[in-house]
Amino acid sequence: MTVMDNAQAKFLMEQLTGLWESEFAMTCKVLEAVPDDKRDYKPDPKSRSAWDLTTHLATADIWFLDSIINAQFNWDPEAAKAAAAGFKTVAEVVAFYKREFPARLATLRGMPADQLARQADFFGLIKGPAAQFLGLANNHSVHHRGQLATHLRAMGSKVPPIYGDSADHPMGS
Repeated sequence: MTVMDNAQAKFLMEQLTGLWESEFAMTCKVLEAVPDDKRDYKPDPKSRSAWDLTTHLATADIWFLDSIINAQFNWDPEAAKAAAAGFKTVAEVVAFYKREFPARLATLRGMPADQLARQADFFGLIKGPAAQFLGLANNHSVHHRGQLATHLRAMGSKVPPIYGDSADHPMGS
């Protein structure tokens, strides 16, 4: 179990929310590139569909941030399914994400340092200060964003630049 003092937790939160701001912009580009008419695309029967990845990426990011804010991780698969079922279009998912994600970052930035340093338990697997879980949450988001990005070209969409150019968006174009 990692222990952090309040100043360390505040510093870590500031660093990782800054990182998440740039990741947020890239995630929005990937979500926006999903064509509604091909959202059921899967590259393999074992793969998640583009729609499943789209809704999971948007809702799981919010779940992770809420869990960090509350220093408590509780996963309710039925609630997750209900949240995903509430969306009808990719545009609705993007609007949700653009509204909710910045609000959560603002909440994190406004939290007292002692709340960021509170111990949290990630399903008995990892224990540590709440702020520490921003790294895990970012890794989870990047993982699923990468999965979704690999679906785009096969669905007839263009792959946006993420950490540099893509074949569809060369540097300088």
